[in-house]
Amino acid sequence: MTPQDASIASEKLCRMAPIIPVIVVEDPAHAKPLAQALVRGGLPVLEVTLRTAAALEVIAEMATVEGGVVGAGTLLTPADVAAAKDAGAKFGVSPGATDRLLDAVEDADLPTLPGAATSSEVMRLLERGYTVQKFFPAEANGGAPALKAIGAPLPQVRFCPTGGVSLKNANDYLSLSNTLCCGGSWVAPKDLMIKGDWDGIEKLAAEAAALPRS
Repeated sequence: MTPQDASIASEKLCRMAPIIPVIVVEDPAHAKPLAQALVRGGLPVLEVTLRTAAALEVIAEMATVEGGVVGAGTLLTPADVAAAKDAGAKFGVSPGATDRLLDAVEDADLPTLPGAATSSEVMRLLERGYTVQKFFPAEANGGAPALKAIGAPLPQVRFCPTGGVSLKNANDYLSLSNTLCCGGSWVAPKDLMIKGDWDGIEKLAAEAAALPRS
């Protein structure tokens, strides 16, 4: 998969809903009901971070949920890419980008949102062909004003800002012309998962799905 094809695929995913849930799941038993609740609420694109021992099993479980598109976040190495693809991930997300990692996702035909935090990183990814990127960590890097400023000289790049994005500030990003969607963890809180409050998570998802975009 070329970077150009990856960007086309990533843009289609980003346009499916204003928020991509950034999911950290420790108990595989939560995987399917969580995915079902998020999809019912209007958030079909699901990013499962590879931060727990259960992550690959969670991806495999979520991949069976009708209407959902599950991907793997926190891709750091070629081994992560291979494991995520084998588990059923349909896309990837990385906090940053290295040539070795980009080679791996391209060889694996895994559409990936590569992370960038500065104009130089954005330009380097654009030079390779990535016109859809992840802006991370968004709030720590100046938030929506910084992303707007990056967009002025680089209008051909679109972003999914992630990191510190919440219901309170999501509109600040979604109102920007260079933002396709945002990544957020607030729609899948740990306390509701532990309680099995899937209706509560569905309500959070519906609230996020209703956010307006530019």
